[in-house]
Amino acid sequence: MQLLDRDPAARPTATRAPSPSPGPSPSPSPGPGLTFAAVEVAAKVVAAALDATPLVGHPLLDRAVGAEVLVKHEHVLPTGSFKVRGGVHLAATLTPAERASGLVTTSTGNHAQSVATAARLAGVEATVVMPESAPRVKREAVEALGARVVIHGAGLGDAAAHARALAAPGCYVDPTDARIVLGHATLYLELFRARPDLAAVYVPIGSGTGAAGACLVRDVLAPDCAVIGVQSEAAPAVWRSWRSGAVEVAPAHTRASGLATTAGYPSTLGLLRAGLSDFLLVSDDDIDAAARLLATRAHTLAEGAGAAALAGLVADRATTAEAGPAVRARAAAAGPVAVVCTGGNASAEEIARLAVA
Repeated sequence: MQLLDRDPAARPTATRAPSPSPGPSPSPSPGPGLTFAAVEVAAKVVAAALDATPLVGHPLLDRAVGAEVLVKHEHVLPTGSFKVRGGVHLAATLTPAERASGLVTTSTGNHAQSVATAARLAGVEATVVMPESAPRVKREAVEALGARVVIHGAGLGDAAAHARALAAPGCYVDPTDARIVLGHATLYLELFRARPDLAAVYVPIGSGTGAAGACLVRDVLAPDCAVIGVQSEAAPAVWRSWRSGAVEVAPAHTRASGLATTAGYPSTLGLLRAGLSDFLLVSDDDIDAAARLLATRAHTLAEGAGAAALAGLVADRATTAEAGPAVRARAAAAGPVAVVCTGGNASAEEIARLAVA
């Protein structure tokens, strides 16, 4: 289905955040160790274990969207998600306490598989606390990697609190741990080294580690490229935090489990506020429609979070199409854009929705 062929009244529209307020923001400077040089070091670790992922154009997708679109296919990595990059880097940088006591974390799925991979590579134990809403396919994948899965709480906030209580001192792996962010940033080192001419890259946001890494690398390799965050309107905690400058909480009712965060993260918020050019909210139906586009126009099976970046681009294009001719002309002249398909761990329900016209 071509999203832009629908009746104009039914076109997806992105909710835009106003420019971030100058309020009580975390420091916009990168956290400890979050530097471009550190990303380059992490890249050597990641490259020793993982192949670079394809960056591919799909003419049918270009036609459907009305722009030159490059897809960064992170779903082809082991575990089916870009987050394994963080796990590989984490495994190489464990502390003595983590090696002795094992790792504990919380996740709805892809970060969980990343930490389970880290534990497996390092030969240590891992416990992952997952909320009741975590898809069964992701629970089973975590167990298959050798980690112990504990189901606790209705949402990610409850699960995180329980995980922290279970962890030995210094052994809880926060999803925004600097080592994780550096691993995730290696995606964008590949992207911007290959195409420093990109006009924009659309990045799905759950905890914000990927978008923070994108901003960190973009500033050095492609300073003219806009980094645009995308989140589900049914889980807007990070979007609200970005707007206000303070960590905010919000219910997460999204069907896209990888975006189902219930609070902003102070570790990434400063980088997001300093680096994002825009931050869009899209509906879960828009995400499903984008997943159908990826399946039918780019031969790609994406989970909800993996399709969110394309949903943001499509909504952005629809908004531009309704603007004046000067705005449309600037958008057309801007150049190619990229979307990151961050994961392909689609649940049975997500796969079934691909067939819904």
